[in-house]
Amino acid sequence: MPDSPWETKFERLFQAGVRKYQDGERQAGRMFATRDQAFIGTVGCTAHELFDFVEDFCTDGVPDFLTVLALAGIRRRYFLDVQHGIPSQFQVDPQELPPKTEELEGFRWLPRIIAKARAKLRGELDSSIMYGCGGDREFVDSIGMTLPQFLQLVWDAGDDDRKIVDAVKGSITASP
Repeated sequence: MPDSPWETKFERLFQAGVRKYQDGERQAGRMFATRDQAFIGTVGCTAHELFDFVEDFCTDGVPDFLTVLALAGIRRRYFLDVQHGIPSQFQVDPQELPPKTEELEGFRWLPRIIAKARAKLRGELDSSIMYGCGGDREFVDSIGMTLPQFLQLVWDAGDDDRKIVDAVKGSITASP
């Protein structure tokens, strides 16, 4: 459950977004007021990203709010601690992401989700790309991790793909 002012406000916006989506709102820019979009930006998120989480929750039932909050918390810490609250001016071109079929050491989707997680941490995802989409959720489920665990792993590993692959292999071995 939220235990800080930013988490409480973030939850309020998520829940308001769910209500608006259920009432038929399908545009991120209209789902969240300008002042709320400004707040969302202070945690390193965008209105479109929060909209995507609301939409997936409303249509698929996942990710739940606590998962979204955990992802926002990791991004917020990265945004404040690594980027010193200064947003990146770069956006990853969706065409430059590894294809969905690309493999790394036999793991299909792994190169793509690594690239998406790194872009998510830096706040550089194009609005047409979502860290935590259905394909990402399927992948992390298959390796016995959660979206926040994988995002934290990518942060901790930095540019070292070997650490990520080893952790993925270890996660599969440790899964029941």
